[in-house]
Amino acid sequence: MLNVKGIKRIVGQEQQASMKEKRVLEDWEMHLARRETEALFQEQPETGNQYLEDTLLRSYLKTHLPPKVLEEVHRDLERFGNRLVTKIQPLSWECELNPPVFRQYDAWGQRVDDIHTCTAWRRMKEISAEEGLIAEAYEKRYSNWSRLYQAVKLYLFSSSSGGFSCPLAMTDGAAKVIESLGIPGSLKNAFDRLTSRDPKKFWTSGQWMTERRGGSDVANGTETMARKQPDGTYRLYGFKWFTSAADSDMALTLARIADAEGQCTQGSRGLSLFFLRVRDEEGKLNSIQVQRLKDKLGTRQMATAELWLQGARAELISAEGRGVAAISNMLNITRIHNVIGAVASMRRMISLSRDYARKRVAFGKLLKDHPLHMQTIARMEVQVRGAFLLLMEIVRLLGLAETNLASQQEQLLLRLLIPVAKLYTGKQASAVAVEAMESFGGQGYMEDTGLPVILRDTLVLSIWEGTTNILSLDVLRSLAKSQGQVMAVFLSTVQKKLELASGTEELSAAVQRTREAIGNLQQFMAAVGSEQALTMEMAARDFSYSLARIYTGRQRQESQNHGWAGWEGTLNPTQCHPCHGRDTSHCPRLLQAPVSNLALGTARDPGTATAALGTLCQALPTLPGNNSCPISHPALPSGTGSHSLCPVPPALVPSPSPALLEPL
Repeated sequence: MLNVKGIKRIVGQEQQASMKEKRVLEDWEMHLARRETEALFQEQPETGNQYLEDTLLRSYLKTHLPPKVLEEVHRDLERFGNRLVTKIQPLSWECELNPPVFRQYDAWGQRVDDIHTCTAWRRMKEISAEEGLIAEAYEKRYSNWSRLYQAVKLYLFSSSSGGFSCPLAMTDGAAKVIESLGIPGSLKNAFDRLTSRDPKKFWTSGQWMTERRGGSDVANGTETMARKQPDGTYRLYGFKWFTSAADSDMALTLARIADAEGQCTQGSRGLSLFFLRVRDEEGKLNSIQVQRLKDKLGTRQMATAELWLQGARAELISAEGRGVAAISNMLNITRIHNVIGAVASMRRMISLSRDYARKRVAFGKLLKDHPLHMQTIARMEVQVRGAFLLLMEIVRLLGLAETNLASQQEQLLLRLLIPVAKLYTGKQASAVAVEAMESFGGQGYMEDTGLPVILRDTLVLSIWEGTTNILSLDVLRSLAKSQGQVMAVFLSTVQKKLELASGTEELSAAVQRTREAIGNLQQFMAAVGSEQALTMEMAARDFSYSLARIYTGRQRQESQNHGWAGWEGTLNPTQCHPCHGRDTSHCPRLLQAPVSNLALGTARDPGTATAALGTLCQALPTLPGNNSCPISHPALPSGTGSHSLCPVPPALVPSPSPALLEPL
């Protein structure tokens, strides 16, 4: 029987337990509070309107576009820049989080081969049509400036596209091929859809070239066979190993036409170009089976598949055996898109790195107040500015060619610069992405920051549309096919621009170095001659790098000489004793305000900054005080083993200050 004393004892025990529980809860709350205050907190780097923030882009357009065109273009690009940051960038992240899903069979065992893409990916297609990202180049509203205007919109769109810039590249290339064929009646519907601004009508295209036996070696690797049908169409049989944007509406593909005995001509002369619809009007695949989706390092937002063509109905659109020649227009366009993607990815990473430097405090001050950190960003900035100017030069020339305004010399120069720019910027982009990621410290390595996505997607740019070596050999082919005319035009173009820049005192050292580089290049070519094919092939990559560096240097000098945008207080490299404008990598003057301005994007012109940072020096074939080439040249004539006759870039030559972002 419970008495009053017992009740008090129980109540006391309950109170003690309650107090104990309260202390435990308080301790736990304190622990949580400590955990909350100890948690990592950093302000997120952000980008604003990328058009308004890109001073070099706006300066370039102001200098080159006719006033009336500039007025309309500026208004549209400012609007597009706002749409990108508020509407399109969030869709890009959704595309990354929701990659394509492949469903081979339905619940009842019926084969369906359904590739499901997310809503954001499908919205990107609609946006591409609404913005005229393909249409702009073919409507030619602004004559020869239409292609440049299109390239600028694609440049702004690329890093926010969630990978949709890839199908756009192939769509543009397909439209170019059809246009070059005169838009025959059977292809008019396809052309109209590829270049439509109506999201309900707009098509994207695939480019089905890679097969099991080879990617770049199309001539020997293509096994797909085409059998002619009584109605004049063809049935295609083969296995396409790597088909990007497998959800596209149509595709251009290569195949070998079989004769009555079922025999095919081998080599490139046996290849013909075909057009096919991926699905019919009811949405059923065109006698195509999807083997699987590729598990890729990057560009995971996009469906890349292995496809069996099991009698896919197709239309022959080239002359028999002229498929490679017909599809070359597509390759030129997709390679230019590759350059656009490379420059855009560099610009995005540097923009984020710059913003982070304004916000992140380390060792008691903002990163932007650490000279070494700002020097690193400034060097990356110089790289992307040079690449941007090279891109603008290519699309300017393309616009002239497409409106029949290009001279023969300009057409030859365009033929050379496309592979040169593609191979060089692909390497640049990878290097800049890695360097920029490091500028965020450990946060750069975290998946949920989105930074690794940019890195992964960038790495493919040196592989897509031809690897670095393949493109380097293409450069040599352009020289051989033109019997040296391409090289003559390249050299004369650079030398003419140097004459214009030579009157600017602050550029005199850079101009002299460029002239020396041209001389070295000419000596190397003369020493090798036409009989040293193996030596030239061995040096093809380095030779191509030298062309890229020389031409980019020329572009930078031109930008400074024309004063595309003001640039106050810039370091003059000719005053940098004892560097004398040659190698300023360790120069303490680089730590002064102009470099910070360049790194933060407040400086508007790259010309003198380029020279100040020594990038013109790093970008040329030889280094001061180091004329002994570490690579032996047994095939060279006697006495020509000096590095002064070798286009091998500085990255392969010991130097007290190697180039930070050397592509090798």
